Amino acid sequence: MAPPAPLLAVRGSEGLYMVNGPPSFTESTAFQRDSGKNCKAVAFSKDGSLFAWCNGEKVNIVNVTSAELLRSFDLPKAVCLEFSPKNNVLATWQAYTNTIANKLHLQKVNDFVLSPGAQPTKVAVYVPGSKGAPSFVRLYQYPNFGGPQSALANKSFFKADKVTMLWNKKATAVLVIASTEVDKTGASYYGEQTLHYIATNGESAVVQLPKNGPIYDVVWNPNSVEFCAVYGFMPAKATVFNLKCDPVFDFGTGPRNAAYYSPHGHILVLAGFGNLRGQMEVWDVKNYKLISKPVASDSTYFAWCPDGEHIVTATCAPRLRVSNGYKVWHYTGSLLHNYEVPSNEEMWQVSWQPFLDGVFPAKAVKYQAVPSELPSADPKPAQAYRPPALRNKPVTSSKLHEDEPPQNMKPQVGSSDKPLSKTALKNQRKHEAKKAAKQEAKADANQESARSSAPQDAPRSAVPAVTSGDPEVDKKRKNLKKKLKAIEQLKEQAAAGKQLEKNQLEKIQKETALLQELEDLELGL
Repeated sequence: MAPPAPLLAVRGSEGLYMVNGPPSFTESTAFQRDSGKNCKAVAFSKDGSLFAWCNGEKVNIVNVTSAELLRSFDLPKAVCLEFSPKNNVLATWQAYTNTIANKLHLQKVNDFVLSPGAQPTKVAVYVPGSKGAPSFVRLYQYPNFGGPQSALANKSFFKADKVTMLWNKKATAVLVIASTEVDKTGASYYGEQTLHYIATNGESAVVQLPKNGPIYDVVWNPNSVEFCAVYGFMPAKATVFNLKCDPVFDFGTGPRNAAYYSPHGHILVLAGFGNLRGQMEVWDVKNYKLISKPVASDSTYFAWCPDGEHIVTATCAPRLRVSNGYKVWHYTGSLLHNYEVPSNEEMWQVSWQPFLDGVFPAKAVKYQAVPSELPSADPKPAQAYRPPALRNKPVTSSKLHEDEPPQNMKPQVGSSDKPLSKTALKNQRKHEAKKAAKQEAKADANQESARSSAPQDAPRSAVPAVTSGDPEVDKKRKNLKKKLKAIEQLKEQAAAGKQLEKNQLEKIQKETALLQELEDLELGL
C-alpha cells in the first residue's frame, strides 16, 4: 500500500487551512478552515497523526486522518505548542508554572539543548568564560547531574560570547558554533566564529575550516556520521566532514548561506537565501553529483517533504510583507505548484505534516527533471550595470574572485593514502621536520668537509661561506633559513592539494616577516 500524500498546513491572515500534498495541491475538505486572524501557533505530532493550533481563544487538537476534534482547552494566551515524542502529551507555553523534577547544579549556565530521539535524554549545557577562564560545553545524560565528574564530555574554548549547539539525530555528538560579537583582527563585521565537535564518548576536536569568514550554517546528515558546513567570505565554501572532522567533499565556492539534507540523507541542497538571490544546488550525496540548480527568489523558508522527493519554499510575513506565497518543487528542479497570496493578505507560516521514519522508503536518485504543467521558474539573468562610458566597448571579465570547483577529499580507490588522525598528522609533521633538519645538517657537514679538503691555491672564483664572526648571528641566520625552507615545503604541499592545519597556514603568513629579518641580518654583515 502506497503511503499517503503529506498535508501542508498554511497559517496566515486568510486563516488556518490544510493543502493536500503532491500531486493534487488542493485545499483539504476534511479539515475545516479556521478563518480567524489570530492563529498564533500550530504543531503536528511526531508521527503526523495529530494536529494542534491556538486561535487566540482555545487550543484545539484534531485527528489528522478523520479531522475529528479530540480535545479543546481554554488557553487563549498559549503562544507555543509542542507534542511529546510518544504523541500522548501536548505542552503549551504561556506563563511558567512547571514543578522542578531534577536540577543541574552548575553556575552561570547560559544555554542548553536537549538531545533528540529516544530515552535516555542527554543535555548539552554552555557556560561562558569569565576573568580569563575559558568558556565550556558539557554533555550530561539525564538524570545524572552529579557535577563535573558525571559529565559525558567536556570541551573548553576561548573567543565565545555565545554558542549554537547542534545534536545529531542519534544523540551521539554535538557541533558547537562559538561566536564573538567583535572580530578583534578587523577582518569581519560579523565577529569571529569557530566550530567545535564534542562526542558523548569524550572525544572532541576543533573543525578546521580552510577559508576565513563567517560560518553561515552547519547541518548534520540524518545518518549522524557526517555534517556539512557553509562558511567563508562570499563566495562561500561548503564542505562535508566525517566524525573525525576530516573533509570528505568540498563543494567549492558559490552564492550560498544555508544547507538542507533530505530526510533520508541521500540528497543535499545548498542555497543562498536572505540577501542572496535564491539559487539552489541539489546534490546526490552518495555520488557527489549535481542534480539540478533551481532558483527560488525572495524565499524566507525552506523545508523538505517527509517523502524525500519534494521541497517547499515560501515567502512569509513579517520577514517580507509583499509577494507572499509558497512553491512546491521536485528535487530535480521542476516547479510543481505555485500559490500566491492576494496582495492585501499575508502568509505567516507553512509546515509539512511529519511522518515516522520508514513510512517513506528511500528511492533511487533521479537526474532527469520530472514532468510539470507549470513553466520553468528560472529567472532571466540580470545584466550587470555598466557606466555610460563603457556601454559601447567590449565586455571584459570583472570577477572579483575566482570560483573554486568542487573537489573530492576522500582517498582515491587503490591509493594507499588514508585520512590520518590529528595525532598521526602531528607525529608525521614532527618526523618530517626532524628528517629535514638531518638532511640540512648533513648538507652543511658535506660543505664544511669540501671546504676543509680543498687545496690552499683554490681558484679565486670559489666563493667562501659568508660568516659574521658572531656565532649567535650565524645561528640566527641558519634558523631563519630553516624556517623559510619549511614554509616553502608547506606551500608546495598546499599547491598539491593537501589540507593544511591552522598553525601551518599561520606559518606561511609569517614568510614576509622572516625574509625581512634575514635581509636585515645579512645587510649587517
